[in-house]
Amino acid sequence: MAIDIGQFVQTFFEESFEGLDVMEAGLLALEPGATTDLEKINTIFRAAHSIKGGSGTFGFKNVTDFTHLMETLLDGMREGRLGVTGEAVNVLLGSVDCLREMLVAARENIPVEPEQIQALQGRLARLLKKEAAEAEAAPNKPAAPVEPPPAARTTGWRIRFKPHLQLMHSGNDPVRMFRELAALGPLTARPDSARLPRLAELQPEDCYLSWELELLAEVARDAVDDVFAWVEGDCELSVEPLTAESATEKTVKPAAEPLVVAPAAPKTSEEGRQGELLLERRKGEDRRRGDRRVNVAASDSASIRVGIDKVDAVINLVGELITTQSMLSALGEDFDMGRLDKLHEALDQLDRNTRDLQEHVMRIRMLPVSSVFSRFPRMVHDVSAKLGKQVELRINGEQTELDKTVIEKIGDPLVHLIRNSLDHGLEPPEERLRAGKPETGVISLDAYHKSGSIFIEVGDDGRGLNRDALLRKGLEEGLLKPGEDYSDEQIYELIFHPGLSTAKQLSDVSGRGVGMDVVRSNIQDVGGSIQIASQPGRGTRITISLPLTLAILDGQLVSVGGDCYIIPLLSIIESVQIKAGAVNRVAGKGEVFRFRGQPLPILRLYELFGTEGAVSDLEKGLLVVVEADGRQIGLFVDDLEGQQQVSIKSLEKNFRRVSGVAGATILGDGRVGLILDISGLIRVNNVAL
Repeated sequence: MAIDIGQFVQTFFEESFEGLDVMEAGLLALEPGATTDLEKINTIFRAAHSIKGGSGTFGFKNVTDFTHLMETLLDGMREGRLGVTGEAVNVLLGSVDCLREMLVAARENIPVEPEQIQALQGRLARLLKKEAAEAEAAPNKPAAPVEPPPAARTTGWRIRFKPHLQLMHSGNDPVRMFRELAALGPLTARPDSARLPRLAELQPEDCYLSWELELLAEVARDAVDDVFAWVEGDCELSVEPLTAESATEKTVKPAAEPLVVAPAAPKTSEEGRQGELLLERRKGEDRRRGDRRVNVAASDSASIRVGIDKVDAVINLVGELITTQSMLSALGEDFDMGRLDKLHEALDQLDRNTRDLQEHVMRIRMLPVSSVFSRFPRMVHDVSAKLGKQVELRINGEQTELDKTVIEKIGDPLVHLIRNSLDHGLEPPEERLRAGKPETGVISLDAYHKSGSIFIEVGDDGRGLNRDALLRKGLEEGLLKPGEDYSDEQIYELIFHPGLSTAKQLSDVSGRGVGMDVVRSNIQDVGGSIQIASQPGRGTRITISLPLTLAILDGQLVSVGGDCYIIPLLSIIESVQIKAGAVNRVAGKGEVFRFRGQPLPILRLYELFGTEGAVSDLEKGLLVVVEADGRQIGLFVDDLEGQQQVSIKSLEKNFRRVSGVAGATILGDGRVGLILDISGLIRVNNVAL
């Protein structure tokens, strides 16, 4: 019987991507110029050899040929014919990136860009020619492969950009991205309004349009990718090169009339950096549509590897559950009040089995954060070299486990935080020496479990945040009031305000005045929070608190009128009864309660949600004191109903996004309870401190 090897192709891709991670980690650990580390080189070689063999089996010839060149170079290193040089390591690191893109293209069945492949093949071939030239005296040594012909000249890029509906919910703006593209060169854009609904169904915060863009500028692919870096998970994106030939090709049927996007003369310093959009309608050539590139992260999330011990534990618990079910069935067939104790015992056992099963099933979704942390050594290596800084990355707690969904969401925020530390936090070597510090700066990335949550900390020993500069900027922007006494924490919070930046000049690493607001938004989307601590001259530490899982929540049920709401237990400080005269009304701040010597804003939930029949007398209700993002408020409710673990259902998937509400759940009595988002409640209602 013939065997269909296609059923194994997904496993090949998973193992190949793991092999690429092994290769990258091994290459970063190699020390150019030092004694050859055969163990590390053999590890890298074995990973490359496995990818080469698998790609040949499944017919991915371009991957096989490319990996063969890498394997030949690595073989020369481990046999001592080639030295471990900085150039060789950098070429191999670039080849790992290229190989990853080739595998993604093969998996998604989309075209691969030949220019980058040919360029790296040329660099690999030149290194091998160098080896061959040095070994001419040894006739038995293999000759280096012939260098491939030069790639066709890229004259620009064709970009197919289809945002998901929710793209603008997180603060992203297509117009801002088009401005950045227009700053690189002449840009034309053809909008596609096929998804535009009728006016009555239109949601103003949703993005219905998509675009086909053409950038006529000889810029690197990385420059284009950087523009779309923050929306990778919120769009379908295809970027393909334009050559001298493809730029002049025409199709028979014209599409919609394109828009020409070009930067205008700057009016202010900020406008000069970003470029102002001038949109002119003209007739022109039709552009071929690029293939839709499926988001890589979404494709990677299709499967998960689970240890056999976790599977065995679930199977054992299912067996116990079946036994308990049999006991209950037997009691139901012949029940009398004399067997009531037996019924209670069986129900208690069912409760234990259910809780244990829930816990072990959730463990299946738990993955070590090393799957995210593993990308940062390479990033620090590349960016620090680009900035001319010496940086040591220290990683701790990478085996700390977190829900797979949360892990997928925190990657981009962590990238932004570490790039900020590299660019703004750490000083150049000469500045560090003048300050009495070592030339090499330190960035630390730590993960640990505490009080039912996972904490991730990103710290550096750099210059710290400039409190005075942030204060001045906050006053200039009207975010702070003159004469007020603000704490360090309140001033540092300003960096999360959209568009606020104290950077004196832009760089392609950071400093565009966007990003930190999106970082906070992404973290809050998974029920987390973020806080900043900084000391001038000593560094900055940013702490992210994340829930263990997004599926189950420990909550406090509260009643408001005839409705029930759930407050996350981790957000609650305590609940208090209010005495007469303890509440004051402050101009611009609403009702304020003096809580442990500090003013605590009060938010009446029945007013917020329009609930009828709720308690309105503050003395007859309860105030639940909650905290999020370092800020506290008091939620006024009728009463507490008890604590309960609830299963979180997405409100956005089943209805739409509601500010201040994290989700919903079905309660034991069949009612629907809304799960409150404390951070969202503070933001939406502009609760002042």
